Amino acid sequence: MVTLVLKRIGFMIFTMIIVSLILFLLLETELTGDPAIRVLGQFSNEEQRELWREQHGYNQPVMWRYVKWLGNFATGDLGESIRFKGPVADVMLPRLWNTAILGFWTFAIMIPLSLTLGVLSGMKEGSLLDRSISVFGILTTSVPEFASAVIFSALFVFTLKWLPGTSSMSGGFEFKQLILPAMVLVVYDFGYVARMTRASMAEVMTSQYIRTAVLKGLPYRSVIVKHALRNALIAPFTVIMLQINWLLSGVIVVEFFFAYKGFGALILEASLNNDIALLEACAMVAVCVAVTTQTIADIGYTFLNPRIRFK
Repeated sequence: MVTLVLKRIGFMIFTMIIVSLILFLLLETELTGDPAIRVLGQFSNEEQRELWREQHGYNQPVMWRYVKWLGNFATGDLGESIRFKGPVADVMLPRLWNTAILGFWTFAIMIPLSLTLGVLSGMKEGSLLDRSISVFGILTTSVPEFASAVIFSALFVFTLKWLPGTSSMSGGFEFKQLILPAMVLVVYDFGYVARMTRASMAEVMTSQYIRTAVLKGLPYRSVIVKHALRNALIAPFTVIMLQINWLLSGVIVVEFFFAYKGFGALILEASLNNDIALLEACAMVAVCVAVTTQTIADIGYTFLNPRIRFK
């Protein structure tokens, strides 16, 4: 087990280094355009661009700049944001925390709901309950976030006047402002996880060892909890880990719609303002989270099913 963990951590670090190199070549070299032009604009002259390159070390060899940039990132020096006129870390960390709060409450509602409905649907494959849950899950997942955000705002903000229309938290943290963004995310995503859980549970319920356990007269609840559920959670566990990446950087539409100052909205601001240092830091954090969650998923497989081993 220790060897497995060390191998996965080593592979995780190797993957992040490769991705960081690709990211650096795309944003810090002329491979996709002159960085000086992206920062200073097309109407800047060559003298201004050359001065900017000299001030920011762009006249040095590429690999030396990459090693220096990677070392700075590893030590927490993420550079200066041209959009916010300050250290990137001071700008990014509060936004990252805001998205973590939104993601926590989204997961706290979505995971129990989707797993419960998925297990119930898979246990009664082909029944009215199964078809009802499946149709509802497909319908909610088919509606994109920007459409459901408009629908929920029209209902709960303008018609019923129960909830605020924005979640800027300008007057301090207010849980009421989290309800609409979390609701949009839960409604959009729970159907996908529920369907995956349902498919996995339905497959397990038709397996030979489940039939044998039932024929031996074991209590049905014991068969479900001790035998079926553990194996059925392997596929949903992977999907749930992937949703962390989606919640981190894929909620741009929701955060922008509700004026929520989160990590996704920050990526959009960095892209629109050609803030290279901020964009690089956001991309690296997203990569780190993606690789880390997948490593946790791979290691978690061995706890859900000890027969699985990665060699």
